[in-house]
Amino acid sequence: MKILETLRRKVDSALGNYLPAKGSFPKPIHDAMRYSVMAGGKRLRPILALLTGRMLGVPEPKIMPAACALELVHTYSLIHDDLPAMDNDDLRRGKPTCHKVYGEAIAILAGDALLTYAFQLVTQKIADKKLVPALVEELSVASGSAGMVGGQVLDITAPLLLKQKHSAPNALNLCGKTHLLKTATLITAACRMGAVVAHADKASLARVTDYGQNLGLAFQIVDDILDVIGEKNKLGKTPGKDRQQNKLTYPALKGVRSAETEAVQLITRAKISLKSFGPKAKPLIDLADYIVSRQS
Repeated sequence: MKILETLRRKVDSALGNYLPAKGSFPKPIHDAMRYSVMAGGKRLRPILALLTGRMLGVPEPKIMPAACALELVHTYSLIHDDLPAMDNDDLRRGKPTCHKVYGEAIAILAGDALLTYAFQLVTQKIADKKLVPALVEELSVASGSAGMVGGQVLDITAPLLLKQKHSAPNALNLCGKTHLLKTATLITAACRMGAVVAHADKASLARVTDYGQNLGLAFQIVDDILDVIGEKNKLGKTPGKDRQQNKLTYPALKGVRSAETEAVQLITRAKISLKSFGPKAKPLIDLADYIVSRQS
């Protein structure tokens, strides 16, 4: 999608401007932060915030600080996710992970710094200060133990939880809850933050929330399918690593074809959520189709 590449470049440029300069004091932490954030990526979350705002009539500059804050939170989670205590990955997007380049201590601190800097961006760079409390609430709830961090905890502890009461339905329910918290909450927050900046009414906010949740769940399922079929190897990840770590995924529990069907159904529901917005929703609808058909 051309619009995704255009917005990705804009987000990259903004991130480069917002981040502390390379080599600035204290050098190790700022270099590590910039290394991880500027290593590439789809920039899905900031793009979702920008496209939601565009659909609701808000220009990109008004949303960009919040959009970039989402990417900083996402990057922090990846840095910590790659650590030996978590997934123990050596590569991320084809490059050595942060802890491999800067050491585990600096990597932990780089993640911490990106998380806190995300909120600094929102509080300092959002022009309409009346919006700051709502944006901070969206980002903090989606990032914390009721959101992304909670999902990561479930991801790690799922095997133990299932041993206590093992059954296929319990496994599927736990998998869905994990995906909802670990992945879908921050993606949903991206849509909601774009809507908040647009002063969206409750009905519009509910529709973009539904879109974000379904899109986020579908994104994680497709991600797990690609892991099974080995496409992630092109990005420097280990094919099937989630299976090696006994993590709950839809492909592992239901098979690849059933997981593909589930993803398509979720994307269909996501697109239906935006029907009332008419032609203005087309970029978000096209993005949903891209998510379910992507190959990497």
